[in-house]
This record gives sequence, C-alpha cells and structure tokens, in this order.
Amino acid sequence: MPATATRKPNRRGRNKSEAAPAAPPVSPGMTGGRYRPLSLAEMERIHALVLQLLADLGLSQLTPSLEARAVAAGCQVDETGRLRFPRALVEDVIARTRRKFTLHGIDPAHDIEIGGRRVHAGTGGAAPTIMDFHSGKYRESTVSDLYDVARLVDRMDNIHWYHRSVVARDTHTILDLDINTTYACLSGTAKSIAVSYTDSASVRAVMPMLDAVAGGEGKFRERPFCTAVCCHVVPPMRFATESCDALEAAVEAGMPILLVAAGQAGATAPAALAGAVAQACAEVLAGLVLCNIIDPNCRGIFATWPFVSDLRTGAMSGGSGEQALLSAACAQMAGFYDLPNSVPAGMTDSKLPDIQAGGEKGYTISLAAHAGASMIHECAGMHGSLMGTSFESYVLDNDLIGAILRTVRGIEVSADTLSFDVIRGVVLGEGHYLGHPQTFARMKTDYLYPAIADRRSISEWEDAGARDAREVARDKVQTILADHYPRHIPEALDQQLRDNFNIILPRARMFGGNGVW
Repeated sequence: MPATATRKPNRRGRNKSEAAPAAPPVSPGMTGGRYRPLSLAEMERIHALVLQLLADLGLSQLTPSLEARAVAAGCQVDETGRLRFPRALVEDVIARTRRKFTLHGIDPAHDIEIGGRRVHAGTGGAAPTIMDFHSGKYRESTVSDLYDVARLVDRMDNIHWYHRSVVARDTHTILDLDINTTYACLSGTAKSIAVSYTDSASVRAVMPMLDAVAGGEGKFRERPFCTAVCCHVVPPMRFATESCDALEAAVEAGMPILLVAAGQAGATAPAALAGAVAQACAEVLAGLVLCNIIDPNCRGIFATWPFVSDLRTGAMSGGSGEQALLSAACAQMAGFYDLPNSVPAGMTDSKLPDIQAGGEKGYTISLAAHAGASMIHECAGMHGSLMGTSFESYVLDNDLIGAILRTVRGIEVSADTLSFDVIRGVVLGEGHYLGHPQTFARMKTDYLYPAIADRRSISEWEDAGARDAREVARDKVQTILADHYPRHIPEALDQQLRDNFNIILPRARMFGGNGVW
C-alpha cells in the first residue's frame, strides 16, 4: 500500500476519534474472579466446616429480640445459651438472598451495582489519628477531617464510595459521634456513604436527616444512599449486643447492611488461614440469616474481614502477604456463595505514603480485585495498620486503584483487536503504528494515564523540579480542598439540619477562604 494511502485515513481517524467521546479504559464494576487461591474442592471443604460451625457450635450472646426472631425461623438455643443455625436454614438463606442490588449514591450519577464479581473500590476504617497536612505529624482526627476527606474522595474517580475512614474525636457522646459522622459524610460527597452506627438509638436518630436529604419522609427507603456498617460479632463466634441492635434497626429502616466479621488470625481467629476464612464466613452468614429473617429483601453485604497478626508481637499486619491471601480467599468464597461482598485490602502497615505503602497496597488490592471482590474496603488513604490516614494518600491511591482496575478489565480478544488488517496495512505501508486510526481510537479506550505517577524522561523530570509523587499529590490535595465545597445539600436544608441536630462542624468551615486550606 502506498504511503500516501495511509495518510488520509489517519486524518479521518483522528477527527472521528476526537469528535466522539471515548469510553473510559476503567469504570466501576468491571468483572474480576480470574485469580483463584482456592480450588473448588477446597471451597467445598471450607463450606462444610462453615455449616458445621453454625449448626454444632453456634454463636452466643444474641439480643433477646433477634433471638426470638431466629428461634421462630427454625434456629435452636442449646443448653449453654448458644444459638445454633440448622444447615437447611443457612443454605436456604444463601439460596434466596439478593444476588445483586444498586448501592445508591446521594447523586444518582454515583449509583453502582453490587454483586456478580463486579469489582469496586472505596474507603473504610475508623482511624483515630490523621497526619496533619501542614505539620506532617499525626494528631487526633476530627469532624472537620471527616468532611475534608469526603470532599477529597468526591473528586477521586476510582474511589467509588465514602465509608467514614476516621473517627470524629472532638464529639463528646456516642450519639453526637454518629450524627456528626453522618452529617460530615453527607455534606462532603455526593457518592454513597457508610457509617458504623453504635446502636439502634443512633440509627433511629439519623433517619430524619437521611430522609430530609433524600427529599422528605420515607424517601430514603426508596433510594438508600447510606450503608450501616455492622460489626455484629465479637470473634470468635459471639454476637455483639449493641451492634446487633443497630443491625435490627437498620434493616427495618431499609439501609444496606455491611455485615462485618473481623477476627484477627492468631488472636481472635485461627492462625491457620483456612480456619480463619471458615470462621469469618460462619460469623457473617449468621448475620445474613438474621437480616433475612427481619427482611427477606434486605441489602446484605457479605463482609468477611479476617485480619492478620504478626505472630511475633500480636500486632495487626494489614499489609502482609498473608492478608492479601486471606482477603482474596474470602472474595472467592463469596463468589462460591454468589453473594454481594466486601473484603479489606490496602491497609498498609507503613506510617507514610512511601515505597512500603505502595508495595503493600499494590499486592493486597490487586489480589482482592482479581479474586472478584464486589467491594474492596479500606483500600484508600489508610496507614499504620488502620490506625492513621493521610490526605495525600487518597490522591496517590486513586491513581494506584485505577491501574489495578485496568488489569482487572484484562485484554479483549476479538477479530478487531487481533488487528490482522491493521498489521498488514502498516507492514506494507509506513512501517509504524504512530498516527494510525486504530492507535488514535484505542489510546483513550484501552489505555489509562496516571494523574500522579510520572512517566517523563529523567531530564524532563529534573528540569521540572525533580519532585516526587507525594509532593505532586499534596499540590492536588491543596487545590481540591481549597476550592471544592459541594453544594448538593441546599443551604436552606442545611440550616434545617443544624436546627434539628447538634452539628459541631462550623458552617463557615464549609466555604472557600476559611483560612484552613
């Protein structure tokens, strides 16, 4: 083919590519599940142990209200007071529970579909400290930090929801903590939010706030955009009384429920990884049975979160290879059950956004994503084994998560992508693919370009100031938090919320020019 024959199509291809919006190379909900640390036979053995644990051992310390519901549904209370779950009941709940549902954003543009090995990533945790942006020292976290992190997450494309990631330690009562956490999350982002409610009183207290933001009494139930995080068990195999009260109230209110079992291998779960997976599955299934007894149409999320201990010290090791395997195996078991699910990953033990943090986040999130986790929690911003967070890490992790999601998408193999005609045309023509219509078309649909990671040459990087990724991320944090003050909650409604609730976040703090950023 003459060289001139390739030039005109190149120009046409470029104009066509620029005229039509290209589909992004990554998006929420791409299908994972290709990585399988467990064989089918091994999953079946774990499942058999799960059923045995629930039927023969059961769980203790359930609230009287839920115990009465469970017994009426077919559970038994043994002579020691432990609630046992018959195999047939557990398997029936697994068979009829919802396979997928919409996790609503406050803005419908942020709705995502949970289930079916569709992979999503977001925040999570309850860090009591945050690295101060200006001093670089860790300090106690506040309501203002919750709000600022929410504003930052609101602008991060690869972080799909905001589960509160720090504790507002400037609140004085449990009720004030839960109310102000909900308010700060709602005000800072239009994405789906999640809050760990302490008890049923907190759930009932925030419902008028959620309804008001949704548009009026009863409107939240139509599009529930706030998930209740329920650590309904105290491993090993005991219910958590207050959290079970919150669970019951949240299911009745129509909230999605993140059912968390967070045993620590070698401490509150077996040191043997298979046993830790089995115990977590049993504990979460116990909660899922209770949710389905309350409401068979509930939005339950199977959140097996077994953590790892460094057995030399007993301290948590969130960035370990063992943690990566545990989370991937739990995602695989959720796929075995075909349940919407969550696992933790990205919980680096490093205290800084450094090479340790990048490595630990990279392999733990990657394994969870490729194992097909519906929701990967705690994968943005977290440091110090979940005890701390830093603003710039949300920006850095957004970049990292995007690259990982691109690997989940994989390689499309079709007649078009195999590219015989393209190869033939180039080989017989100009001899390179630069400027080819396929190159222009695919550069936006197949390739993801980082916002922070630097791909320039060494000399270009040096000429531009030789700044590292953390410095660049800090600039982005400063730019976003100086300018981005969401207004999805109208001012009149915000005043109504302030009139009806003890909101401690200053109104002046929610506008630019406040002197903080």
